[in-house]
Amino acid sequence: MTLEAILPPERVLYDVPGGSKKRVLEFFSTFIAQNIPSLDSQEVFSRLISREKLGSTGIGNGVAIPHARSPHCHSPIAGFLKLAEAVDFDAIDGEPVDLVFVLLVPEEADDNHLALLGQVAMIMNDANTRLELRRAQSQRHLLDLIIDKIREQPDP
Repeated sequence: MTLEAILPPERVLYDVPGGSKKRVLEFFSTFIAQNIPSLDSQEVFSRLISREKLGSTGIGNGVAIPHARSPHCHSPIAGFLKLAEAVDFDAIDGEPVDLVFVLLVPEEADDNHLALLGQVAMIMNDANTRLELRRAQSQRHLLDLIIDKIREQPDP
């Protein structure tokens, strides 16, 4: 299972309204439930919020990687959001977040989901990658950049 395989073009979102961490997670939960009928927006939101209560998924440098397990998720699902404005995400460095990579995995997920999370973290830890993603001027440009960065990664 590769990041590219679980991140189709329609789940790379540009200029997403922010407001707050809660609003961003609500937006994604509603969006993903509209795209994947087996998922319920309230259940996805509840699981993402529960994960945040364990500790923020804001990894620093304006990046968050919210993730959760879901019994209605049959294979890993990813989404990438470039926010219109940064939001407070309780990140470890205290900086607001504007790049959000969401990962949902099946309830019985194995080490594969940890490899996917690690791959996302490696991509998003690169300062040049973050700068390029922030400079993207369209959804298409954002999609091309993120896919290029995923393809540059060594296989997990």
